[in-house]
Amino acid sequence: MQRLWKVRQDLVGRRVASSGSIAAKGRAALSGFCEQAGVSRLPAAPISLNSGGEMRFMSDPDRGATSARNHFLGPLGDAARFAAWAYTPFQRLAAPELYGLLATRAFTTNGLYLNLGYWKAARTIDEACAALALLVAEAARMGPDDDVVDVGFGFADQDLLWVERFAPRHITGLNVTPVQVRLARHRVRRRGLADRITLIEGSATAMPLPDACCDIVTAVECAFHFHTRADFIAEAFRVLRPGGRLVLADVIRAAPEPEGWRRRMQDFSWRQFAQKFAVPAANADQRTPYTAKLRAGGFETVDVTPIGEHVFPGWHRALGEDEALFARLPLAGRLPYRLLLNLDARTVYGAFDYVLATARKPTQERMPNGAI
Repeated sequence: MQRLWKVRQDLVGRRVASSGSIAAKGRAALSGFCEQAGVSRLPAAPISLNSGGEMRFMSDPDRGATSARNHFLGPLGDAARFAAWAYTPFQRLAAPELYGLLATRAFTTNGLYLNLGYWKAARTIDEACAALALLVAEAARMGPDDDVVDVGFGFADQDLLWVERFAPRHITGLNVTPVQVRLARHRVRRRGLADRITLIEGSATAMPLPDACCDIVTAVECAFHFHTRADFIAEAFRVLRPGGRLVLADVIRAAPEPEGWRRRMQDFSWRQFAQKFAVPAANADQRTPYTAKLRAGGFETVDVTPIGEHVFPGWHRALGEDEALFARLPLAGRLPYRLLLNLDARTVYGAFDYVLATARKPTQERMPNGAI
């Protein structure tokens, strides 16, 4: 009996070892495929075999957002959807789906920033992404007495930075992409800041927040997605206390070029951008109507400053000089952008303006006729 038991244990041990080897090989192959396809990084969780011999991803509490792949074909399906989105007009993705597919494929070496960066003094993508977040906070005059609502917070990199540099009383983040919310919450907890930063899955145009609950509303490179930007402005006005500040780093349409061929290129580029990145037609604002929307939303002291000269050329130059940054782009983006590196930034980004917008809610409510 004892010998039979030992034989059985030996067989089980060999089966487990074999399963582990198969799983390791499967993970290596799948990781390579997904890296080339440009979809999300695979979770660090191990692969195991269920009773039917099928592969599955085991849960990983440290990477909850990226350990949701519980079926072998999941990443392959993501790769196919991403390729169809990039190269055909038939696959359109809403913003949550797009950022869900990208998952943790961030631009920066450290952290998970996804903005284009502010390159006035920055020399690396990490410096530039942090500089843009700092620019927004400084424009908002963020400080210890402020309750902040950060809309479209990504993976909360800017929120973690703001708590460290400006020590606001509390930050509430809103984001519609579940994978980002889950991972960002984990990052906040790991830094011991759960009492200072609250992250919610919620919409910028229907904020699950009470009236007059904050002093600052921010949106870093995301408001062009909102359906619509005007609805977001109305919600920002509602949740701000009197005298509260709204600050956006935002992508808008550039003024039309005088030359006909450049203007046609602008129109084509904007249409492609709007289709691929889920930009509603109502958000195709140029600087003057953008300013008018903020004023129509009830804000005063409105300022819309173009900063594209410190965004697009630096980003474009970095992609040409920093091979590691270029490699972090999804494959579907690397292939066409390799050709664009032969053009200057003005030609590539001629359809776009990048603005830093600030506005203040009046300290006293005004009637529609302008009376206080």
